[in-house]
Amino acid sequence: MAVVVNPGLDRSPAKEDAFRNGDRVLYNQARNTLNKEIRVAKRSYTKKLENQFSSNDPASVWKGLKDITNYKTPSPSTEANRQLAEDLNKFYCRFETAGLTPHAPSENLSTQPLTPSATPLSPPPALRISEDDVHQIFLKQNRRKAPGPDGVTQACLKTCADQLAFIFSQIFNRSLELCEVPACFKRSTVIPIPKKPKIRGLNDYRPVALTSVVMKSFERLVIAYLKNITGPLLDPLQFAYRANRSVDDVVNMGLHFIIQHLDKSGTYVRLLFVDFSSAFNTILPTLLQTKLTQLSVPSSICQWITSFLTDRHQLVKLGKFTSYSRTTSTGAPQGCVLSPLLFSLYTNDCTSTDPSVKLLNFADNTTVIGLIQDGDESAYRQEIEQLAAWCSLNNLELNLLKTVEMIVDFRRNTPALPPLTIMNSTVPTVESFRFLGTTISQDLKWDTHIDSIIKKAQQRLHFLRQLRKFNLPQELLIQFFSAVIESVLCTSITVWFGSATKSDIRRLQRTASLGIKAGYTLDGVPTHHRAHTHNRQFRDANQPTTHVFGLGRKPEYPE
Repeated sequence: MAVVVNPGLDRSPAKEDAFRNGDRVLYNQARNTLNKEIRVAKRSYTKKLENQFSSNDPASVWKGLKDITNYKTPSPSTEANRQLAEDLNKFYCRFETAGLTPHAPSENLSTQPLTPSATPLSPPPALRISEDDVHQIFLKQNRRKAPGPDGVTQACLKTCADQLAFIFSQIFNRSLELCEVPACFKRSTVIPIPKKPKIRGLNDYRPVALTSVVMKSFERLVIAYLKNITGPLLDPLQFAYRANRSVDDVVNMGLHFIIQHLDKSGTYVRLLFVDFSSAFNTILPTLLQTKLTQLSVPSSICQWITSFLTDRHQLVKLGKFTSYSRTTSTGAPQGCVLSPLLFSLYTNDCTSTDPSVKLLNFADNTTVIGLIQDGDESAYRQEIEQLAAWCSLNNLELNLLKTVEMIVDFRRNTPALPPLTIMNSTVPTVESFRFLGTTISQDLKWDTHIDSIIKKAQQRLHFLRQLRKFNLPQELLIQFFSAVIESVLCTSITVWFGSATKSDIRRLQRTASLGIKAGYTLDGVPTHHRAHTHNRQFRDANQPTTHVFGLGRKPEYPE
């Protein structure tokens, strides 16, 4: 912190000479004045921090924390240049293949059946966007988000919502009538974000697409319509982008299948954690259109979505360098509102036909759980072969370098199990895996996961100590501890806390006790577990389509 001493201080030559000559009185006056100015500067800086925390602006809060701790963001080791931007744009379009046509589904591959109870009784009504709908969407714009290639900002839409709502409602409805998305709405600027400090290849950049904010508003209106139609027909083991479902549900459901199966004698479980290469960028629009038709989506909306995904113009902006524009008709850009749901619908027919094999999905995170009895792995291996064949037919590329397997086996005499092979590549086995933010170990204990969250929380305690040095008010320290540290300690707490050992809970309590001076209590972690569980139970009681595990209710999922 830089202390600026009042420039009005008396620095006359006579006093400076007296100070150098050892004038004790003048020295005391100068020292008292300096201390006073330091206290004033600290109070001013504390007030500045209070304003940052009270502004409800996360960007300013983290900027203040970086200033306090003198934290500097490490820059990638790869130097930005125009050729790198061109190479990245070509790399992101690598799935674009001329003349690529979808293959007909194989009879051996499992597809999601439409049950009579889930099939709509009548065709869904046509989508018609009202002026009030557009007005409400424009008013919800976040001013801090970056604009797209057209330069239209969120602030413009929010400020001029009354004047623009009627105009854009006419444009949106005309687009739906013609089943065509305007070309200006399909442009995107890809910003490569480094995944790690040291860049070793093009795949170490994550492509984040900046698209038109007007088109994003349009997509939000369409996505609500699509969810109403396809919601009852989605795979019940697909948890992403669905109301009242989260990553905790995926982990809980997987553990439910595993523990329930291991209660039987002579059983073990093999878990395959599948990784796809650039999953969203591999969607084939023509094949997606066929799948949407099977999900009772009106043909006009199917054609509109095909238009939305084809003939998209994109360029890569890397620092001050910009690549030439490329046209792509494969994939859905990361950054579009519709992309996650479209991928879920695209993979909806990839399910397991054998009851001893479960396929859990959270967007592009797919986990295959083989519930094996008496060493019979034929169904598990057959389903994995069908999954690999399905991926090949649907233009999805398995990343075998990141696909791993974990075996949960509590039998006394455990024989050596044969390795799993996919497309002539042996899948490596691991003892633990970070599954959607929760570290699962093959012994189903939580010490590894708790070690990771305690380490992360202790790193963030440094920020709390720094804030306390500046005498921030107690309520702000409590707010910071709750948002930044307590949130880490309670991540997915409904999954692991009930099975944690007393030793692990004591370790959590010791970490939490470091925040006592900020107003935190020693029984905070167990209290939060009860609160999260009760809130979840209350929410599910009002939402019969969601489920609670370990609270006396049977999961309503296919066995």
